[in-house]
Amino acid sequence: MPPPPRLPADTARLTFRWWREDDEPLAMALWGDARVTALIDARGALDPEAVRQKLRAELDRAREHGLQYWPIFLRATSTHAGCCGLRPYRPGVLELGFHLRAEHWGHGYATEAARSAIHHAFATLGASALFAGHHPRNDASRATLLKLGFLPVGEELYPPTGLLHPSYRLERPPTP
Repeated sequence: MPPPPRLPADTARLTFRWWREDDEPLAMALWGDARVTALIDARGALDPEAVRQKLRAELDRAREHGLQYWPIFLRATSTHAGCCGLRPYRPGVLELGFHLRAEHWGHGYATEAARSAIHHAFATLGASALFAGHHPRNDASRATLLKLGFLPVGEELYPPTGLLHPSYRLERPPTP
């Protein structure tokens, strides 16, 4: 069954699309880079098989739940910038995540993409709340989540790093 056609809305600088079977080179450039994965997996740079597994997991999540950490691209050049999206967390609650290629850090792309994914979660998917977490040393992700309005709710074990990650929640805004 193909994924539903609905994606988060493109932003002023970014476009979203679904991961495809032939996206292994994009996945390798993202998750095969130790700078990207150092704070999301204790193994650091993922080997090719681990990257293929991550890509398969995104493809499976699309088929099973209609969600992904969707690949994002710069509108002006079609350059792959990373991924941002949603996955099931708890009933009514989705998890927000973003991974950016190192050359795209510091340009506000994570915030911009996440805002679109958040709107999609609440307005289109009807989520009641969003969860997010980050590596304890990832100050940039913490700042992004706080800028987006997430509130700290404690810590949660994140098995890929084996560490307790600071955890956050964003409630669905009240309807006027």
